Amino acid sequence: MSRSVSAGFGAFALALLVTGCAEQNMRELVGNRVVDAPASAISARHEIFVATTRAKAADPKEVYAGERSPTVSFARVDMTVPAIHEAGKIERRSTRGQSADPAKYFVAERVATFDSADKFSKSLREDIASRGGRALVFVHGYNTAFDSAVYRLTQIAHDSGYSGTPVLFSWASSGNVVDYVYDNNSATAARDALEETLRLVAKSGAKRIDIIAHSMGNWVTMEALRQLAAAGDPDLGNRLGDVVLASPDIDVDVFKSQMRRYGKPHKPFFLLLSGDDRALELSRIIAGNKPRLGGYKNAADIASLGVTVVDLSNVSAGGDPLNHTKFADNPVLVKLLGDKLHDDGGFGIDERAGRNRLGSLAGGITQTITSAAEIVITTPFEVMNVVVGGPK
Repeated sequence: MSRSVSAGFGAFALALLVTGCAEQNMRELVGNRVVDAPASAISARHEIFVATTRAKAADPKEVYAGERSPTVSFARVDMTVPAIHEAGKIERRSTRGQSADPAKYFVAERVATFDSADKFSKSLREDIASRGGRALVFVHGYNTAFDSAVYRLTQIAHDSGYSGTPVLFSWASSGNVVDYVYDNNSATAARDALEETLRLVAKSGAKRIDIIAHSMGNWVTMEALRQLAAAGDPDLGNRLGDVVLASPDIDVDVFKSQMRRYGKPHKPFFLLLSGDDRALELSRIIAGNKPRLGGYKNAADIASLGVTVVDLSNVSAGGDPLNHTKFADNPVLVKLLGDKLHDDGGFGIDERAGRNRLGSLAGGITQTITSAAEIVITTPFEVMNVVVGGPK
């Protein structure tokens, strides 16, 4: 590694360490005790269903660790969100052993585990049926401990107003910034388990399964979808809904190969990218200066594969200094994401329907973003430059 590349790697790694450790350092999902709080202090409760390739943690408060398990484990985490919650943020305890106060923080009230896939499926089926037959599978990214993955999906489900069943697929990320290669291998090892999880969600009665993948979680997701296509079932028996690829940490050529094997989807995938994503700059350096999909500048090249590309480079990142989690940290974007997940219409193969839905997306952005910005949406049909924000 040259001195300049080494220096660049060190600078980015330090930035990730400073920001990542602030979120990852506790690794404690369950507090010592839950403080009593009045109902008015709690905004909502969310049941998060979990399928994971993580090994069980030695500390029961951590629940699942960063080590890999050869088998898939299943659980459900009952979460509360405080009434003081601000969209785009995750209010969480900062010290291990600290009491869990639902009036101040996201709190895991209860963690239930299942000793078989059948028992998990039965509980999942009941929840999906009660929520209109929809499920959202979230696949987290690199450097993510189990507690942070649960918090993030809770925040997305809450801030987006998603009314279906949230399902977390948590692969064995170590939650350490220096373990990039370990995480990449863990993600690869989890692709069969994600395929099985998607089939299990479908088997459990979901009529529509949306997927949101973030960062390195896109690698797991695309590999699982590629395997479904190879098995002749690319859209899960017509149950697959929107696939949102947020800040993908995937080599561009690898993604093209995956999409060619998958084929043009009936509903184009959404790729959310940003040219100022500093975390993906680090990945690019590690990968020998090869571009990562989440920072790729040739949107038309990707759109030709049936993917709708939304360039968020000029949109503020919310609270993330690395600009890597805009889709969830920016309160406007996460709400718009929820609006699209609620929308039964898809782009499909109908160009007119596609244009109408794009118009709805652009209109929503224009009405809700208050700071001046431009979003470029590139689709299989056209390129839209949406100038938004400014004085109302």
